[in-house]
Amino acid sequence: MLKKIINSAKALYSPEFPKTITYMLQSTNYEIWPYLRWFWRTSDFSKVRNRRDLDKTSVARLILATLQWGIFFELILGLILVILTFSHTLAGGWAFGVAAIIGFPVIWSHLICIPVVTARLFIIQPKERQSVAKTKELFNKHKGIKIAVAGSYGKTSMKELLNTVLSQGKKVAATPANKNVARSHAKFAEKLTGKEDILIVEFGEGAPGDVDRFSSTLKPDYGIITGIAPAHLDRYKTLERAAKDIFSLANYIDPTRLYINGESIEAVKYLKPGNQTYDRHGVLGWQVQDLKSNIAGLKFKLVKDKTTISITSSLIGKHQVGPLVLAVALALELGLTEAQVTQGVEAVKAYEHRMEPYSLSGAWIIDDTYNGNLEGIRAGTALLADLDAKRKIYVTPGLVDQGRETKRVHEEMGKLIAEAKPDEVVLIDNSVTKYIINGLKTAGYTGRIEKQTDPLLYYGNLADFVASGDLVIMQNDWTDNYN
Repeated sequence: MLKKIINSAKALYSPEFPKTITYMLQSTNYEIWPYLRWFWRTSDFSKVRNRRDLDKTSVARLILATLQWGIFFELILGLILVILTFSHTLAGGWAFGVAAIIGFPVIWSHLICIPVVTARLFIIQPKERQSVAKTKELFNKHKGIKIAVAGSYGKTSMKELLNTVLSQGKKVAATPANKNVARSHAKFAEKLTGKEDILIVEFGEGAPGDVDRFSSTLKPDYGIITGIAPAHLDRYKTLERAAKDIFSLANYIDPTRLYINGESIEAVKYLKPGNQTYDRHGVLGWQVQDLKSNIAGLKFKLVKDKTTISITSSLIGKHQVGPLVLAVALALELGLTEAQVTQGVEAVKAYEHRMEPYSLSGAWIIDDTYNGNLEGIRAGTALLADLDAKRKIYVTPGLVDQGRETKRVHEEMGKLIAEAKPDEVVLIDNSVTKYIINGLKTAGYTGRIEKQTDPLLYYGNLADFVASGDLVIMQNDWTDNYN
């Protein structure tokens, strides 16, 4: 304990402390309340920049310089007050001087909020409003078919799947990676040539009203809702509010062109007449037959009337069948040939950290560390149960942004893990670990439970923990701004 206190004190008064504060602001997207909550629950500032370092953008450099110069002048002022006191020219000034010298980490950690808030109100927000107006104009002028992808999970994978398949026969532009907010949409719109046949835009849902605003800006021709699950509940507070925001997309689309994941229990509650559902059984009259699933991927047939299409994909997990079926059906509807569609599906690769398999020391590792919701956990544990292996290991830190649902979600998560019957469960120790263990015990799990305090050390030395024939699935990550 004493060593921890000493290390934290060193970090507070280190020349690197301004960099740590800037990193915390950057990691919380310069939002003051998430930043302050993180600051006040941090007991050891030496561990804050654990997973990555500060991205020195122009904004970050400006904040860092403000902190450095502000702290420098405060220390000079404190020293002057102390000197003046001892020279008898300023009675009692030493107390203020010492307070300024000792208290600068706390003082400037809060003072920096003033320019950040001011900049957001008077510079950033007006610029964002102008940017949104310009983006809306660019989208309105574009003649291409516009497809919006929204949902609590699976958005990026669905977008990349559509992009790969549709690109076999059309000129397609899609928002990059998981860039799914207004700023990203603006940059995407500015780069369009106007000659694209199809635009695919991913909608994030960071705060209430986001999806409605994005829908108003894009005015999509087609919409896809990949599912509803507890996520971002620190901002939405309830799952119902999050779902209503996501389903505001329906207000801008012909009901028959809105496709909803029929395997999402929460999503189907919001179905309206005319809406289409897709799942591992089919979509738009296409039916899935002869489904085979293993670590190499998926094989199945799509049958409609007298037409049969054989589908082969390297994506793993039966939960991938629904998105694949939808991509095939939409591509055919938009004019692609069967040959183009099957070639597109075969070209699809797992997106980074989304059910991404690789071999290590004769073991199979499934990297699903980007996953961050209960439905993703459900899919991952089902896959773990479905695949054969000599030894099965499940690794997770739990889920973030679950708000008031934290206890319930993690106890449910523990039950899902237990039902998959892994031989070993490795939990990255944090504030939700106890709830996962409760769920495991409630479900009667009898396998080995191991806690790891340093995830980077564990992941970095994974080869030392696995053997030939093992199957390891790693789900979700726990970023620095959570405890």
